[in-house]
Amino acid sequence: MLNKLFSFWSKDIGVDLGTANTLVYVAGKGIVINEPSIVAVNQKTGKILAIGTQARTMVGRTPGYISVTRPLVNGVVSDFEVTEQMLKYFIDKVHQESFSLLPRPRVVIGVPSGVTEVEKRAVEDATYSAGAREVYLIEEPMAAAIGSHLPVQEAVANVIVDIGGGTTEVAVISMGGVIAWRSLRVAGDKLTDDILRYMRQERNLLIGEATAENLKIHLSSAYFMEEELEGRIRGRDLVSGLPKEVLVTSNEIRGAMQRSVRSIVAAIRSTIEETPPELTADLVNRQIYLAGGGALLRGLPDLIMHETKLSVKIVDDPLTAVVRGCGFVIENIDELRPVLLATQTESFL
Repeated sequence: MLNKLFSFWSKDIGVDLGTANTLVYVAGKGIVINEPSIVAVNQKTGKILAIGTQARTMVGRTPGYISVTRPLVNGVVSDFEVTEQMLKYFIDKVHQESFSLLPRPRVVIGVPSGVTEVEKRAVEDATYSAGAREVYLIEEPMAAAIGSHLPVQEAVANVIVDIGGGTTEVAVISMGGVIAWRSLRVAGDKLTDDILRYMRQERNLLIGEATAENLKIHLSSAYFMEEELEGRIRGRDLVSGLPKEVLVTSNEIRGAMQRSVRSIVAAIRSTIEETPPELTADLVNRQIYLAGGGALLRGLPDLIMHETKLSVKIVDDPLTAVVRGCGFVIENIDELRPVLLATQTESFL
């Protein structure tokens, strides 16, 4: 009886709880939230000051007693209490228009492949504590494949590469299960860090994370381009300590990220090599699908194609593939229950 009442008051949701961004899909409505996974906390009082977009505006602009952090590292919970508050904020935001006094939604939430039982339990418990009445976990590459409309329940090989902020997930999926996989803690954040390190060590220039992210978006590439790009950036000269402007080329940025990009390609190759021969044969006539923000890296499909000799395609709207998959699962929970991970915690009801 209570379950029926809660279902009437609450909206079932799918959540892509990413290292960089959190996206929320409301069943029957679509994606309603896409905000940074960032929280600002007053260390003196322990009070949370801002979450999401508002917290991002505080990065690099707060006094020492206010920390602006990401409560998730490499796609898993690193700060339980802050993650709980962030999820509660997003759940309440989804329900604020419906004036629900006690929203208790069912939630499908994506987690990286190969997470430990402790890491799964942390996500599950944080989601329950944030107000969910039922929590279902799904591996992110499976969610990305479903969100990309791949035939995951058929007996064919579906290769999906989800390059997020904290992790790169590579998986071969067939008949509703993951056949071979790799979870690599090299993704968008690592590429940004590579640029920061290069500018500091090779150009003696100290730049902020936002500047490095901007360079990654506008100048980076994984493969040689016919026309190289260039741009000017400002930072602090490490020799003089004074502000300085320098010219940076896409060739430099590509070199700075080369090792990390190569490790992603190597993970794709090793995953395919571990795939059973019957499914490997399918790949000759199928494609490797790229999802996540990293899929937008210039030249990445060309590099993967060159290294694997297989066709590569970027899925439609790669940034939202995982949350769309979570949303589709919550809308068809009975049919797609077999693709979910086993959970440790039973529903409160």
